[in-house]
Amino acid sequence: MRKLTYYIACSIDGFIGDEAGDASYMYPFVDEEFFEFLRAEYPETLPTHGRRSLGIDDLPNRKFDTIIQGRASYDVALKEGITSPYAHLREYVASRTLQESPDPHVEIIADDLVGRVRELKAGDGEFGIYLCGGSRLAGELLDEIDELVIKTYPVVQGSGMPMFGAAFAISEFALDDVRAFKNGVLVRTYSRKR
Repeated sequence: MRKLTYYIACSIDGFIGDEAGDASYMYPFVDEEFFEFLRAEYPETLPTHGRRSLGIDDLPNRKFDTIIQGRASYDVALKEGITSPYAHLREYVASRTLQESPDPHVEIIADDLVGRVRELKAGDGEFGIYLCGGSRLAGELLDEIDELVIKTYPVVQGSGMPMFGAAFAISEFALDDVRAFKNGVLVRTYSRKR
């Protein structure tokens, strides 16, 4: 069974962006040390066009071969004219409003999101599935998430878009690893208690 991993950046108080989802204030924390960690451990989580501009497009995938993202996350790339932001992965976009994919490499999941994710998890492959936000999507898929990789930036927002847009429910995870960086960023990895 392949793992679904919610790999997300957030503030200390658990927000992944402002009310509209903008998290650009987090970019300055990707300093040399932290970028080296991302490049070495999670290179496939960097968009294809970013990998190319950084000269790391040839790095092999380490953890994931598939990505699922919400419509708002996908729209960030579309506004830049990029129709396949993660061309080095199998791309899925969960959307009830996007009628047709603007790219043959990107599959739209309009109905039965949980069922489709379960199919992907049951499929063959040595790598997992990268859940790339947003908040509502993570809330809908909470019961399917096997692992959390939370990049916590040393800021407090006070309000904004929460990590999970879901109704109150307790889901237990076990802490597997914590890595601290000089710039104050923490990367915590959790596995679901089943």
